[in-house]
Amino acid sequence: MKPLLLLNRLFVMPLLLSSVVMGQADAADQPNVIVILADDLGYGDLACYGHPKFKTPHLDRMAAEGARLTQFNTPMPFCAPTRASLLTGRYPFRCGMNGNPAPDGGPAADNLALPASEVLLPQMFKQAGYVTGMIGKWHLGHKHPNQMPTGRGFDEYLGILYSNDMRPVELIEGTEAIEYPVVQATLTRRYTARALDFIGRNKSNPFFLYLAHVMPHKPLATTQQYYEQSGAGLYGDVLMDLDAGIGEVLGKIKELGLDENTFVVFTSDNGPWFGGSTGGLRGMKGSTYEGGYRVPCIARWPGKIPSGHVNHSPAVMMDVFATVLSVCGLTPPAERVIDGRDIMPLFTGDAASPHPAIFGQRAGQLANVRDSRWKLHVAPPRDNFAALHKPGERWIDPRAPDGVTILAPYEQPQPSEHP
Repeated sequence: MKPLLLLNRLFVMPLLLSSVVMGQADAADQPNVIVILADDLGYGDLACYGHPKFKTPHLDRMAAEGARLTQFNTPMPFCAPTRASLLTGRYPFRCGMNGNPAPDGGPAADNLALPASEVLLPQMFKQAGYVTGMIGKWHLGHKHPNQMPTGRGFDEYLGILYSNDMRPVELIEGTEAIEYPVVQATLTRRYTARALDFIGRNKSNPFFLYLAHVMPHKPLATTQQYYEQSGAGLYGDVLMDLDAGIGEVLGKIKELGLDENTFVVFTSDNGPWFGGSTGGLRGMKGSTYEGGYRVPCIARWPGKIPSGHVNHSPAVMMDVFATVLSVCGLTPPAERVIDGRDIMPLFTGDAASPHPAIFGQRAGQLANVRDSRWKLHVAPPRDNFAALHKPGERWIDPRAPDGVTILAPYEQPQPSEHP
């Protein structure tokens, strides 16, 4: 048996059902849920995770007022598969998303989408009486309206349907393009403003908000308000912008008196690209080593999660799915395998990992297996990005600007900055 195909033999795909079983709790009494996902943010990019230069005071305060996990993992070291796992609670091989949809990546990538048979968090929340909103990067299908967020359970959507380096870069409202080319320097500010608006409009209703920021995925960009303000280069400036926006979201729920009834979780879809930090871990985005998979995870819920708590037990992205359903009294879909587990005990105490093992994939194949102490690495090395570039060579987007509107002074991080 080929070792890289072992993952396909470890599990049996369940019969997929279209029905969803919900708990019986009254929606009016339910907590709000905000899931904030950064794009390509490394394990070591936040000050509260040890970065000596990047300024992230609002996320640091979120960790100080809540809980921080030190061994939180993604199931794959890149974008779309992790996002699929977050919203379905299932490993990428199980939910059918083993690659990245891309409108400029050829017919197969252009047509790739999360199967319609998968049941997503917004569908479950919507059935339970929640208002559902998404802002930011979707990356689970873009060819047809029924593949887009509003076709998969979200009441409203504003964002880019895939990565900000794919073409064409269009800002979508619902299912329609409202801006082309996108002024990427303004996206973090605009996404934050829409999040504040969504929260304000739904302060009297239980809501689920999925805020999937575009940064710090390359090409990096920020407004003049933050440009050259961090003292840590463009990457640091972008993180300041991102961090400030998250601070505004936390401030809004407090201002509206929703603080103690809102569960907020922050994480990233994979390890960093050039310019970010893995915190000393080997590898980076796309690598099958630790730096490609391990990411920050912070949760905050005043009165439920103790301040300043840190847990060192392994967890994985699918656990977000199971945890937010659990805290809202909702039951996962019946008669299908859900790989995620409720990790609220990790956020509130010293519980051990609910997983006997966590599997890391790459392109649908088994790449590594880990438990609380050990990690088995079975994939060929993939952390050779820096070797592909000559010393001193600057990274240039190979797909041409296409009106992406990066300001002239914005020099992107170099391959030499491979963490």
